[in-house]
Amino acid sequence: MPEINLLDRYPRTRRPIVARGKLKLARGGRLASDPTASRTTEDLMVEHTLLQTARRFGREYFDGDRLYGYGGYYYDPKFWTPTARRLHQHYELAPGSSILDVGCAKGFLLHDLKRLYPDLAVTGIDISNYAIEHATPEIKPYVQVGDATLLPFPDRSFDLVVSINTVSNPTLEQCKQAIREVMRVSRGRSFITVHAWRTEKQRENLQKWNLTALTSLHVSDWEKIFAEINYTGDYYYWFAE
Repeated sequence: MPEINLLDRYPRTRRPIVARGKLKLARGGRLASDPTASRTTEDLMVEHTLLQTARRFGREYFDGDRLYGYGGYYYDPKFWTPTARRLHQHYELAPGSSILDVGCAKGFLLHDLKRLYPDLAVTGIDISNYAIEHATPEIKPYVQVGDATLLPFPDRSFDLVVSINTVSNPTLEQCKQAIREVMRVSRGRSFITVHAWRTEKQRENLQKWNLTALTSLHVSDWEKIFAEINYTGDYYYWFAE
């Protein structure tokens, strides 16, 4: 169960964490000038509505205002092509190998895996109807709507299961169940990333930035969770930096 960063070829983008933190304190469309100011009941209600909107994982989250999520989730080979190569090389995937992406969104990673390695058998699942409906045309036949906590596949269905920033979206107990499901449908190889922090600054940034993850923990706590549920795959952390 090694900690390994298989997203190290994913381009690092400058995330406007401070701006997102101010936006999350929006009061009826007016930005808070002081993000450290005490929150009123109205502030909390506005933020609650914002988070609820994001966690519907609909148009607003993927292609709406940046306040609610990505601010436009579009395919660009510079993002997932290097990671597709990294995964293929690391796991030495043979022709015909089967891969499941849990939380595939619009299927960009699967698209690049299939484009680079046509002999791979790719499958994706995501809780978002919107994302699946707007998957890239080439990958649409291979993706479906589904829940990470109850994967609709038999045991040991896939040579590799990956899940990027998805299993930590639900509550802790549901998160554990999602990881168990990753192990169940895998033939032994898996790679997941979860929301985490090592430093207080990373924790603060995650609180400002995060819209969807109900489970975010210190890395030492994640290690305890992995040991508790006997997770045997590979893993890494998503840090807000």
